[in-house]
Amino acid sequence: MVMNDMLRKLPIGIQTFEDIRTGNYLYVDKTALVWKIANSGKPYFLSRPRRFGKSLLLSTFEAYFRGRKELFEGLAVEEMETEWKKHPVLHLDLNAEKYDSSERLYDILSRQLSQWELQYGKGIDENTLSGRFSGIIRRASEQTGCNVVVLVDEYDKPLLQALGNDGLLEDYRKTLKAFYGVLKSADRYLRFAFLTGVTKFSQVSVFGDLDQLQDISMNYYYSTVCGITKEELCKIFVPEIEHFGEINNLTFDEMVDALTKNYDGYHFHPRGEGMFNPFSVLNAFSNMELGSYWFQTGTPTFLVEMLQKTEYDLRTLLDGIEAPASVFSEYRVDSNNPIPLIYQSGYLTIKGFDERFRNYLLEFPNDEVRYGFVDFLVP
Repeated sequence: MVMNDMLRKLPIGIQTFEDIRTGNYLYVDKTALVWKIANSGKPYFLSRPRRFGKSLLLSTFEAYFRGRKELFEGLAVEEMETEWKKHPVLHLDLNAEKYDSSERLYDILSRQLSQWELQYGKGIDENTLSGRFSGIIRRASEQTGCNVVVLVDEYDKPLLQALGNDGLLEDYRKTLKAFYGVLKSADRYLRFAFLTGVTKFSQVSVFGDLDQLQDISMNYYYSTVCGITKEELCKIFVPEIEHFGEINNLTFDEMVDALTKNYDGYHFHPRGEGMFNPFSVLNAFSNMELGSYWFQTGTPTFLVEMLQKTEYDLRTLLDGIEAPASVFSEYRVDSNNPIPLIYQSGYLTIKGFDERFRNYLLEFPNDEVRYGFVDFLVP
C-alpha cells in the first residue's frame, strides 16, 4: 500500500516552470511540443480555458529561451536542443489585475514598460505605450545581440472585464491593438512571440494588424500542449492512482475509468486526443476525492453576465448542440450567441465534426462540468 506521506509533490497552483523543477514537483513533460513550436514559427496565439496550464506553458518557454538548460535535465527537449542560446525575454502577465477604467489599463502597461526600461533604457521621443514597447524591443535586441522573445499571458483579461461596457471595451481595444501591433512592426527584432488567452476577439480586432499570427488553438499537432492525456495520466501518476483506488476499493483500471468520467473529454480538435483537466486531476489526487474542483473555482464573471443578457435557452446544451465551423474561425463574441464563449471557457468541447456540413457537435466534456453546469448556471 502507498502511504500518504510517500505521495509525491503535486504542483497545485504552481505556474512557474523553475519552481516545479527545482522544487522536485511532478511535471508532465510538454517540452517536445515547446521545442517544436519554438522552432517552427514566430508569432503564436493559443486559447485555452482557465486553469488549464497556459501560464506554466509560457513559463516553460521563458526558461527555454533564457537558455536554462539545467532546468530541462531528463526532459524530452534535452535531446532536441543543441545550442541553448540565451535571448532577452519580455514576459507580460495581465491575469492578476482588475481592469475597471482606461487609466487602470494604461497604468498597468506603463508600469511593466518602466521595469523593462530600467534594464534596456528609454528613448527621449518615446511617449506612447506602443512607442515605448517598440523601443524596448529594439534596444534589447541591439544590446544583447540576440533577437527578443515576447510572452503575453491572458492578453484578453482587460477585454473580458469590459464586456457589457461598450465605451470601455472600445478604449481597451484601441490601446491593446496599438500595443500588440508593435509585434508586427518590430518583427525583425523578434525571435519568438506567444500570446495566450481564453478567447480570441475578432469583432474588436485586437489582432487586426497582426495578420501573421498563427492561431494554434484548434491545431491537431498542438492539441495536447495543455492538459493531461490518458497515456500521461497512467504513466506518470501510477502511485497516486493506486493509492486513490485502494481508498475507494477500486482496481487501477476502475480508478482510471472514474477519473476519466469526471475529468477527461476535452477536445481541441475533432480528431485530437481527449485531455484531462489538470487542475481537477491534481486536486483529486491531493484530496483523494472526486470533487468538482475546476468548476467550484468560480464561473467567470464575463460569462455569467453574458448568459444573463442573452435569451438563449441553456437547456438545449444538456443534450449537445451543433455549431458551424465559422463560429470558431471568427471567434466572435456575440451577445445573442453565447456558444463560442461557452466553448472557449471550457464548459463545452468538441465531440464530433460533420465534414459535409462543416458543423461541430459540442457537448459537456465530462461529469464535473455537466453536473456543475446544471447546478450553478441553469437556475
